[in-house]
Amino acid sequence: MILACNNITKSFGEKEILHGVSFHINDNEKAAIVGINGAGKSTLFKIIVGELSSDAGEVIFSKGSTYGYLSQHQDLTSENTIYEELLSTKADILKLEESIRSLEQEMKHMEGEALDQALSSYSRMNHEFEIQNGYAYRSEVVGILKGLGFEETEFEKCVNTLSGGQKTRIALGKLLLRKPDLILLDEPTNHLDMNSIAWLETFLATYKGAVVVIAHDRYFLDKVVTKVVELDHTKAQTFEGNYSTYADKKAKQREDQIKAYLNQQREIKHQEEVITKLRSFNREKSIKRAESREKMLDKIERLDKPMAESSGMNIRLEPSITSGNDVLSVTGLSKSFGPQTLFTDLSFEIKRGEKVAIIGNNGTGKTTILKMINGIVTPDAGDIRPGVKVHIAYYDQEHQVLHMEKTLFSELQDTYPFMDNTQIRNTLAAFLFTGDDVFKQIKDISGGERGRVSLAKLMLSESNFLILDEPTNHLDIMSKEILENAIQNYTGTVLYVSHDRYFINKTATKILDLTNGRLIPYQGNYDYYLEHKENMERIHLQGIGYGVGKTPASSGAGKTATPSLPSAEPESAGKQDWKQQKEEQAKQRKRQNDLKRIEAEIERLEARSEELDVLLADEAVYTNHTKLLEVTKEKDETAERLLELMEQWEELAD
Repeated sequence: MILACNNITKSFGEKEILHGVSFHINDNEKAAIVGINGAGKSTLFKIIVGELSSDAGEVIFSKGSTYGYLSQHQDLTSENTIYEELLSTKADILKLEESIRSLEQEMKHMEGEALDQALSSYSRMNHEFEIQNGYAYRSEVVGILKGLGFEETEFEKCVNTLSGGQKTRIALGKLLLRKPDLILLDEPTNHLDMNSIAWLETFLATYKGAVVVIAHDRYFLDKVVTKVVELDHTKAQTFEGNYSTYADKKAKQREDQIKAYLNQQREIKHQEEVITKLRSFNREKSIKRAESREKMLDKIERLDKPMAESSGMNIRLEPSITSGNDVLSVTGLSKSFGPQTLFTDLSFEIKRGEKVAIIGNNGTGKTTILKMINGIVTPDAGDIRPGVKVHIAYYDQEHQVLHMEKTLFSELQDTYPFMDNTQIRNTLAAFLFTGDDVFKQIKDISGGERGRVSLAKLMLSESNFLILDEPTNHLDIMSKEILENAIQNYTGTVLYVSHDRYFINKTATKILDLTNGRLIPYQGNYDYYLEHKENMERIHLQGIGYGVGKTPASSGAGKTATPSLPSAEPESAGKQDWKQQKEEQAKQRKRQNDLKRIEAEIERLEARSEELDVLLADEAVYTNHTKLLEVTKEKDETAERLLELMEQWEELAD
């Protein structure tokens, strides 16, 4: 075991973020910390590395172990070039190499015993140099830089001139080169393109050390981790397996918890009804039975009501007008910025109902295509033609469609003046904005919150063609899943750019891969794209053209599948289930009828018992020995029969 967190508790003011969080990480284990935004994932990391102190609990590292931590935001300043900055992590090897070269020069002028001693030192240093991979450290640096998306032409750029995302990649590269026993990564895929993410997946999955990662990229988590630690409502729970396994187990667990809670509530209600009925019989034995049941009921360990799903976000996307079948036609599209040519002669078509994802490396022009379709950027050449009755709604990752000086409330109110205050508040609440949050100015909220405002406007637009630029950025996993479900059920057409492979896999019916200035079409989701990528790229390199959305005919094309007849076994099983269901329903009806009959008989006998009590108090009866015996005998028989009926009723009630 390399790391143990025991009962970590942390509050900020009156708000408790973590409570009694415990888990452990074994040597070489790959684990994920998951939870909605605000669940305390980054806080937990900062407590582990000592940047924050916990209110209670302890963090234990194995003796002599090392760790490296990559936070979401890097404040990296350096006059070094990119290559020099990564090479600085190899300072020990560089120093050793310098010593070896210096000794080589000195030995040229040595002889005798001094030379023998120098040769011994030289042999020892070379052995250490080899152990530290000294003969390959420069190629290792180059490999990591290229893996993280840096071109060789960028290696000499000064670190201080780079963007925040590029600095984060450099920090990640330096961490990977140091090779600590435990790596802690907070959203490492945020600034990586798909190729770099795929490279990082392979690197981490085969890393000879432990890895703990916070990420919203579910495809990445599926490929890398074998354990998931979920933070939910301040508590932690550990699940073995990758993200998909965790999601399945979590759904089943929640289903079981709800079922167990409802079953217990039904049983409690039933016992309370039985107790009330037994007390209503108003007889000593029935009251004792009621008291006995009450004691048993008090001893039941009550299950807590399962908490509602953590996100209240609920999106319904539905077009108000149906477009024509041809939604968009793009022909001969070209675009350059100065000397840099993004693409030339791109052509594609989008049909009604398609969910089309444009993928490709950073800087290939994916967002530019969306902006040209929306008239924000002018193409150098080409034609863009929307179809008949096509109404576009555009979600921009830079949120240029929002007005920074407006409040969240006025942004929706001004865009949709027909909505009343309650409707606006309900819409914002669906996107997790409640109370006074709705009166914050858009310039004062985070990028993720602006994204949710833009999605709220998109939801209200009732357009039939949605164009989305990185719609899942800054959304937590639960919100992503809700958006996925909304797009899957959307009857209009969607064109989007995304690096979220899990999201693409769930929603795309077609993929356009923008690579080397050309679009290669794939008629399927992301898994289909991976399966056919190598073959399709070879076809396009050979100059064999296919229309967008078309693929080479499969060997089985043209064959008509013969529908198989349903087997007799499922039908027989179905009949058997139907028969059992009918028998059970008949038993239930009989039980209800028996209960009603017994209750009626109890009421009749209790009424007769009261009549007999009146007779026993009558002087004409208690002074007549024969009559008294008759009434007393009937009273005893009535009491005995009542007891039998109450026992029967109790058995049937249970």
